Amino acid sequence: MITYWHNPRCSKSRAGLALLEERGAEAEVRQYLKNAPSLEEIKSVQAALDLPAIGMMRTGEKTFKELGLSKDSAEADLLAAMAEHPILIERPIAIKGDRAVIGRPTEAIEALL
Repeated sequence: MITYWHNPRCSKSRAGLALLEERGAEAEVRQYLKNAPSLEEIKSVQAALDLPAIGMMRTGEKTFKELGLSKDSAEADLLAAMAEHPILIERPIAIKGDRAVIGRPTEAIEALL
């Protein structure tokens, strides 16, 4: 089972979901803007991605700048910002067991199939 953090307004997120459907993958779709992940869930996904927090963030979002965040911000501050403002989480993210990938490019999701 793949858990898919999805934003239906995002073309990359829709493309990733289409890929999963085409491949017949069993997926649980989570619209993470409506059903925001907790700080613990974000930390778990970060570990599965094996990335620093900044690597799973949308740094071009207006909220990122409004919060005064930067690539040099403390990990704890970045993680807390994602928990408080899920729009900052890069999308889409596909999670399977203890592994996860950001679906940019969309083909990256194939690593979990």
